[in-house]
Amino acid sequence: MSRIFDPTQIRRAFSRASATYAATAALQREIGEQLMESLEYLDDRVPGVVLDVGSGPAHAALAMRQRWPKSRIVAVDLALPMLQQAKVRSGWRDRLGLQKPIERVCADLRALPFADNSVDVLFSNLCLQWVEDLPAAFAGFRRVLKPDGLLLVSTFGPQTLIELRESFGVADAQPHVSPFASIAEFGDALMRAGFRNPVVDRDVAVHWHPDMAALMREQRAIGATNALSARRRALTGRARFKAAAGHYEQFRTERGLPASWEWITAMAWSPKHGAPIREGDEELARFDASAIPVRRRSTD
Repeated sequence: MSRIFDPTQIRRAFSRASATYAATAALQREIGEQLMESLEYLDDRVPGVVLDVGSGPAHAALAMRQRWPKSRIVAVDLALPMLQQAKVRSGWRDRLGLQKPIERVCADLRALPFADNSVDVLFSNLCLQWVEDLPAAFAGFRRVLKPDGLLLVSTFGPQTLIELRESFGVADAQPHVSPFASIAEFGDALMRAGFRNPVVDRDVAVHWHPDMAALMREQRAIGATNALSARRRALTGRARFKAAAGHYEQFRTERGLPASWEWITAMAWSPKHGAPIREGDEELARFDASAIPVRRRSTD
């Protein structure tokens, strides 16, 4: 099966950006804080195990550590240098030795190395846009979540960087901007994976830059470079970059060049054992083996 994304390039780009990510990823932090507002739906429940999948330098994991000092908080990322940037403790509880450290696991979200039904909350901020098979990713999330576990996820939508996509499309036949799932596709993938009571929201914003080169530098600083399998392997030539920048100029206003961002956030709950999950044209159900009654025949 041909891949849309090159996982090796994704890992390499985010590894290179590990030292600059925290200072540059303002929008990512803002969306993560917005996503964490939904943690209020847990009411007074204190989760035993929390995963921050695609954690980067683990800012969200650190915030959840402050929220739940006694919980097990695990930061998961594909890029080891990102995890090495993460602080594992924070706050006054650390000085008193009362706060558990954040655990760090380098792993691919498509193959999470955690046991079935072992996680109470799975949080993933702006990571799923690097995955071509959303239903499979959500099926993996459902596998590790306990029944009635909370899923909080976000991704970028198809209007993201639409000006940049158009400009490079005019200048180069090779793709430069990733495809993004629509809110309908995102919600459908959640339903196909069997999650219940999903709430999906969409937001848009425009950021301004002095020129296209400044926008590209910002993207490199957070690791968001071209990781498409069909990308041009050589550097973008000066002529193609100049042609793209020239086309981009038509969008300029007195505030500068716009860069559109669309993001999708979703909250959903993991179903009880036995709830069906759609795979192709079939519906499959998972059951806890310990819940299956066993009748023993008498040997008399």
